[in-house]
Amino acid sequence: MADNLKLKDPLLPLQSEQPTQSTNTNSNSLLNSIISNKYIQIISGPLICLIIILFFDPNGPGSSRNMLGVLAWIFTWWLTEAVPMAVTSMTPLFLFPLFGIASADDVAKNYMDDVIALVLGSFILALAVEHYNIHKRLALNITSLFCGDPLNPPLLLLGISGTTAFVSMWMHNTSTAIMMIPVATGILQRLPLGVHMSGSSSDAQRFCKAMILGVIYSAAIGGMSTLTGTGVNLILVGMWGTYFPQEEPISFSTWFLFGFPFALILFFVLWIVLCVLYCSKSTSKSLAPYLDRTHLKRELELLGPMAFAEKMILAVFGGLIILWMTRSITNDIPGWSVLFDGNVGDGTVSVMMATLLFIIPNKKTKGEKLMDWNKCKKLPWNIILLLGAGFAIASGVQTSGLADDLSETLTFLKTSPYLTLAPLACLISAIITEFTSNNSTTTLVVPLLIELARSMSVHPLVLMVPGAIGAQFAFLLPTGTPSNVVGFGTGHVEIMDMIKVGLPLKIAGLAVMSVLMPTLGAYVFGTNEKLIV
Repeated sequence: MADNLKLKDPLLPLQSEQPTQSTNTNSNSLLNSIISNKYIQIISGPLICLIIILFFDPNGPGSSRNMLGVLAWIFTWWLTEAVPMAVTSMTPLFLFPLFGIASADDVAKNYMDDVIALVLGSFILALAVEHYNIHKRLALNITSLFCGDPLNPPLLLLGISGTTAFVSMWMHNTSTAIMMIPVATGILQRLPLGVHMSGSSSDAQRFCKAMILGVIYSAAIGGMSTLTGTGVNLILVGMWGTYFPQEEPISFSTWFLFGFPFALILFFVLWIVLCVLYCSKSTSKSLAPYLDRTHLKRELELLGPMAFAEKMILAVFGGLIILWMTRSITNDIPGWSVLFDGNVGDGTVSVMMATLLFIIPNKKTKGEKLMDWNKCKKLPWNIILLLGAGFAIASGVQTSGLADDLSETLTFLKTSPYLTLAPLACLISAIITEFTSNNSTTTLVVPLLIELARSMSVHPLVLMVPGAIGAQFAFLLPTGTPSNVVGFGTGHVEIMDMIKVGLPLKIAGLAVMSVLMPTLGAYVFGTNEKLIV
């Protein structure tokens, strides 16, 4: 009985027992409350902004100083997550007008343009694919083709990584990783439990590492090949249109002609690195009892035959890709957009095809369509708002004169040989992106590269394209991208695994950029042509 009484401690401390600790407890409670509620992080944003405005003396106009202060405020909140990312992304809507950087109407226009419409329509289509498990069916079908009989681990790794890269071409990197990681772990779950334990050096555990790293890095690489694969490419296109409205926009097909070969080469480099590091000669023999085509076929049988709804979504998705690719082909072959006097953009097509999902019946339930708005509640508005903020910041950096001041910090590039410009711009972004998000790096670095290109009288895309692609080389740390976090959270990989694979991948990316940008890039983007900047 006495033992039971001892277990029943009071929920609150008795003041009569510890009267002298009351003040300390209250002080600690107040301190913990301040820290836990992120008041320090919240205050630090406007405080840094105030310090810059009071003590920074720019060479340019006062609006340049105000823009730098506001930029510091926004990036401080982004990095510390003082408030949700989506809320921080909306701050330009009131900070820019209050600090005299831009009018309310000018700022708001950045949050809904053709690029944003492109993202919105793509996300709705991605939700439809996810809702009907089309991604899982696609992954299992393609992976079963590469499984091999007998088991061929490098070929299986190529299959799952290739599937991830392909899906990531049309969907956001994070969404792709979230979809494909369960597919990968579902295959890995057939392995003996002991291989998942930390410190094991078995063939099975090494293959687990290769599979997870293959998924997260393939998601990043696949996203480089198309405009819709990642927000970075969309930010680049938006900035190109903002800074150079008189020039031909970068279309879906134009980017694909450069991005796909680049991503394809980098993907095979990734596969080779993973095979060398994690697939030994004994791997096939070790895994054969646990991984075979029977498992994959069983998973496919559980999904059943394709329903009408799945076929229609694939048809809509295929039609969207065809319209994207043929809207603007080349200067000699203008594409179907000429029928509408060039008023149609990629965003127009994206939203139009997404709208069809709300019209076509799914033939499962009478009166029910392929999609309804309740299914769209999962739309990642935070990413859409982040894109809008990126465009607003890019415009503000330009109009305030801050880009002129900051570009002076990169003057060392002016003395660099022409052929080294692309890899150096790529390297700068590749270093910064390990510590900030890909989109934030692009938003910060690309405007500076534009101003630098102007001062050097070189085509802006010579620096802009490598700078944007380099911002996607977040291969070393788990916190580099949300996709990395998803893979790291499985417990199969450690930071050293990411560094071992990520560092050679980053070096290979710089090397490929050094070769492709002056050759293929000059042909696709016309960087050898004279541009009035």
